[in-house]
Amino acid sequence: MSASDTSPPTNLWARIKPIVPYLLTAGLFALGTFALYHLLKPINFRDVMDQVRDTPLHVIVLSILAMFTGYAALIGYDWSALRYIGKKLPFPVIMMGGFLGYALGNTVGAGPVTGGAVRYRIYSSLGLTAYDIAGIAVFGSAAFGLGAMIIGFGALAYHPFALQSLTSISPHVLRWIGIAALIVSLGLLLALALRKSDITLRGYSFRTPSLGLLSGQLLFTAIDILMAATVLYLLLPSNEMGFATFLAVFAAAIFAGVASHVPGGVGVFETVILTALPDSVPVDQAAAGLLLYRLIYYLVPFGLALILLALSELRMASSKPPSPRMQALAPVFGAVTSIVPLAMAAMIFASGIFMLFSAVIPAASEVARDLELLLPLGLLEGGALLSSAIGAALLIIAHGMLRRIEGAYWLAVGALMAGIVASLLHGLDYQRALILSLMVLVLLPCRREFYRSARLTRNPLSLRWVLLLGSIVLAAAAVYFFAHKATPYSHELWWQFAEDDSAPRAIRAGLVGALLIGLFALVTALRPPKVLADLATADQLEQARAVIAQQPNPDANFALTGDKSLLFSDSGRSFLMYRVQARSWITLGDPVGDPDEVAQLAWEFVDAANAANARPVFYEVAADNLALWAEMGLAMHKMGEEAVVPLANFSLEGSHRKKLRTAHNRAGRNGLSFEVLAAPVDDATLEVLRDISDQWLVDKHSSEKQFSVGRFDRDYLRQFPIAIVRHESRIVAFANVLTTEAKETATIDLMRHVDDAPSGLMDYLFTELMLHLKEHGFAGFSLGMAPLAGLETRRGSRWTMKLGALVYRHGGHFYNFDGLRNFKNKFDPMWEPRFLVAPPRANVLLIATDAAALIAGGMRKVVATG
Repeated sequence: MSASDTSPPTNLWARIKPIVPYLLTAGLFALGTFALYHLLKPINFRDVMDQVRDTPLHVIVLSILAMFTGYAALIGYDWSALRYIGKKLPFPVIMMGGFLGYALGNTVGAGPVTGGAVRYRIYSSLGLTAYDIAGIAVFGSAAFGLGAMIIGFGALAYHPFALQSLTSISPHVLRWIGIAALIVSLGLLLALALRKSDITLRGYSFRTPSLGLLSGQLLFTAIDILMAATVLYLLLPSNEMGFATFLAVFAAAIFAGVASHVPGGVGVFETVILTALPDSVPVDQAAAGLLLYRLIYYLVPFGLALILLALSELRMASSKPPSPRMQALAPVFGAVTSIVPLAMAAMIFASGIFMLFSAVIPAASEVARDLELLLPLGLLEGGALLSSAIGAALLIIAHGMLRRIEGAYWLAVGALMAGIVASLLHGLDYQRALILSLMVLVLLPCRREFYRSARLTRNPLSLRWVLLLGSIVLAAAAVYFFAHKATPYSHELWWQFAEDDSAPRAIRAGLVGALLIGLFALVTALRPPKVLADLATADQLEQARAVIAQQPNPDANFALTGDKSLLFSDSGRSFLMYRVQARSWITLGDPVGDPDEVAQLAWEFVDAANAANARPVFYEVAADNLALWAEMGLAMHKMGEEAVVPLANFSLEGSHRKKLRTAHNRAGRNGLSFEVLAAPVDDATLEVLRDISDQWLVDKHSSEKQFSVGRFDRDYLRQFPIAIVRHESRIVAFANVLTTEAKETATIDLMRHVDDAPSGLMDYLFTELMLHLKEHGFAGFSLGMAPLAGLETRRGSRWTMKLGALVYRHGGHFYNFDGLRNFKNKFDPMWEPRFLVAPPRANVLLIATDAAALIAGGMRKVVATG
């Protein structure tokens, strides 16, 4: 590949384009934080906390009941979506998948993505495909959007004055807009429900839902939105705004939060609500209501989800025989464990925010204020600084937890326990200590899910993590200034130590936390990634050759072409082969070598690609590691199927082999003979084979490929035995044979012949080669990949057809795919699926283009042969 194909793009826009969404999200978060800070500027932080504590118990209970009702309706989204795609799952699985998906997605943010990842891990382990799960996610998002729009416009039509504080449009105009939008929305849904044929949008086909399914889902959506609005309405102070009016405001706030793409709509949602509330509503009471809403509607389900995961881990680790009911739920528990790292990482990240914010918030209880006068000054200062440092450390540790690093798990446990001590030192905050103790109890049963031995700082933080940490620091600064705005700023705040003044203590704690985050982010961001794009050296190829010989997959020999980079495990017993093309880091096949090191290698590769803001891609992988890809949150796309002939039963005997036997005998009578030349083949023979290869390329109007296929290179071909077919004494065809010492499967790479070869040559070569391999103890023979039949019948699969056309035009073991599957079927092979694995949100057509460029030898050749 030329340097232009592997070097970073020189165009500035091409460099910054991938990070624009993250920059916009961070910018919108900053704007939302700034607007919220100014809205809350007139109020005192302690007044807000007092309002929270004074909220009547019956209001809290009613809010929690409304929240549970709303989440029950959310589970209905998944139930309806499964009916829509025609799939069935046990109801306990739907309950678990739906609740965990929404509980984690709503709290972590980016609900369709995070919740979709949760469902993918659960549902894929129970038989649903990536297409099915994507259909569930799209169905849920569309249902919520349409339902919120109908309810919002309906409320606006009923009471158009609800948004008069948010817009200058006349209420009467707003009412007609609401009525018109409501009629159009309901009419469109009715037309869709009565439509019998599929709808095609931008190449994607969708089956319209039935009227019954549509009505049921609208009911679920209405309950969901009404209950969420009810929770906040109950927690806000009483005012003259009726519930219908508030519903329109709530729908507008939800839309603003979703449109901002800020996780959870934090800052944006609150700003819309506070702006729309009547002036008679005290801002401190409204702020207390919004804070309680976040706690009840987001953090309470999140906490319950964490407890469910911990109990699932205990159940899976228990040696006690399960009851019949628990035995029936065993697949559910097994599926749920795959999302433990994501959930625990979210918990640790949230605990870091919790500790960091607690360090800059003044003591809010009378007991804590009294302790400031009684405890030694060193304990007070040390507690605040320690809380800040622990909070910063937990934010970084969460990055390792997400990647199942064992060291991160133990650091998290230690940091939480240290946080308990810091909480008691910081004003005897027993409530915070209790919350951190519960987090430790939730984390302890999950030990077995963190098994990676990688160091926490092995790879740099990705840009999205750096931006996320920066947003947290910004939010902590806003909390500090909000909590201490009554304290005039002076330079003495940085060094003044006083027993009865928490502002200097908080500013120093905030400084320590920000410095720790900034220092760690700087050090790791400047650390070069271990995974580089350099081609394999001669020593690495020798090391790979030793690994290849001891494992069963003959395709691992493609590492020896010399046109790929190699990443070895720490032990050197395993490796994976890959190339970098544009923003795609593409590995060829599964990791090779020790099965116990497959997960470690895959994680290391994905970490490095993510840190480089690139797409990690696993190309042409088998079905052996599907659970690992699901666990890593990657999406699987079926590329095709590999034909593997079991050699134990292969022969030319029997009536079903009559045609093959006849063709084979005819070839022998026509003067064809077969021979396998041992490696290394002599130079004179290689020169003859080169002439055949050159002629074959000219006849096929083709050129040498790479990456997923070998090329005619003397040094490469000398490493393998070569099967040849002679016509009388002249060599007319050859194929290099890829084998390993395990003798489980063999295959071929290059297969080339002269243009005037006798008919039946291909059948004769494969038949003789398989009989030869069978005689020498091989269990199977791979005929290579074939495009997946029937892709055109899958709904919404235009991109898959393009993927197949683009990739298979430039790669594979054979160059002519006309009738390829029928040719291979005559040998009665077993068809084994092969997949492309990539991040769920990655553009598969871009990946296919990058893969085609690697195989063809550059984008110019892709265009030239396209």
